[in-house]
Amino acid sequence: MKKKILSIILTAVMTFGVLSACGETEVDTTPDNTSTSVSSNVESSDASSEETSVEDTAEEISVVVKGITERSDEMRDISAKELVAEMTAGWNLGNTLEATGGEGLSSETSWGNPKITKEMIDTVCEKGFDSIRIPITWGNHVSEAPDYTIDPEWMDRIEEVVNYALDDGMYVLIDTHHEEFWRIPDDEHIEAVDAENIALWKQIAERFKDYGDHLVFEGLNEPRTKGSAGEWTGGTHEERVLVNRLNKSFVDTVRATGGNNEKRLLLITTYAGANMPEVLNDLEVPEDEHIGVAIHAYEPYNFTFENSGDGDYNTWDGSHNGDIIKLMTRLETTFIKNDIPVLLTEYGAMNKKENTEEVVKWAEAYVSRATERGIPCFWWDNGIYTQQGEKFAILDRKNLKWYREEVVDTIIRESYKDKN
Repeated sequence: MKKKILSIILTAVMTFGVLSACGETEVDTTPDNTSTSVSSNVESSDASSEETSVEDTAEEISVVVKGITERSDEMRDISAKELVAEMTAGWNLGNTLEATGGEGLSSETSWGNPKITKEMIDTVCEKGFDSIRIPITWGNHVSEAPDYTIDPEWMDRIEEVVNYALDDGMYVLIDTHHEEFWRIPDDEHIEAVDAENIALWKQIAERFKDYGDHLVFEGLNEPRTKGSAGEWTGGTHEERVLVNRLNKSFVDTVRATGGNNEKRLLLITTYAGANMPEVLNDLEVPEDEHIGVAIHAYEPYNFTFENSGDGDYNTWDGSHNGDIIKLMTRLETTFIKNDIPVLLTEYGAMNKKENTEEVVKWAEAYVSRATERGIPCFWWDNGIYTQQGEKFAILDRKNLKWYREEVVDTIIRESYKDKN
């Protein structure tokens, strides 16, 4: 028998302080849950920030979260904004179905993560994550041009995993991931790239066209020219124009398959999923009420990633809250105020020398400010925690336990507390 609702009580450390950054003055939520916020133009102010802690008060906050609920295969005639508003906490099933090692079905475990099970998805859902992003690589599982036929066994496995999550009542995002070896947005390659992009999405859309609105298609993951000078800094204007072309062909291809795909939520993205002002401004959003924007933001990078640079830091004292506020306000101004929903389909912070307490404070600042603006966040979990690599894991998939449960509880609390 499926659970309809799950209630948890989390211990929260509430900080009463005054923040002044990037043109915004904000008083953090106090123990009696009152707050004051005054905003002005973020982009016209500098990015410095300063927070003075006045008082720390431990308080129990009770939030009611979704657990495993009944599956919905309904395709409702609701806007993208309305559908996204139903999503709460998101999680990425990373380094698995988008792994590029091995051959055929063996690629699922080629990067060291265990095979996906229904119990694994249940664990995520029961914790309160009501949305899951399933990154998928297709380019290693297709025939040659011009057909680009997807391996039937691979498609079957993808559908099986999608159903694990849908059967729990979750919202599910599927994408085209790690396709950079062929998906090069430049004049030399664009014709062949667009042909394969269209071929892939036609097959994916046909396979899932009868699924309900809990299934979402995310067209492109971080489309970019790999190894280029501007790979992670927004690319060139010309490259951004070609990404717009790929976004449009994705949308047009899916819509043309008919059925529920006429109203399905489709997510387009920027060059490399970036969020710099010039990149956001160059994004062309189709005239379609069932379109949202997917953005990736590991903000601030020097805290969330460890790249051994001089500016890296492992502690979170609030002095960089302005970086988060500037990001969220930029997304709000560019998209949300124009009724275009935004999903942060990747965010997270690495485990740096067991700095869990610091990541807890960062996650509270990040997720709360996204939630206030109606932006669901999907934690990037690549399964790496004790081994070498980018240590973003929060779920021990082999033992179905949580690595950094304090971080997870903070994510859940901040995602739900304004929805209770």
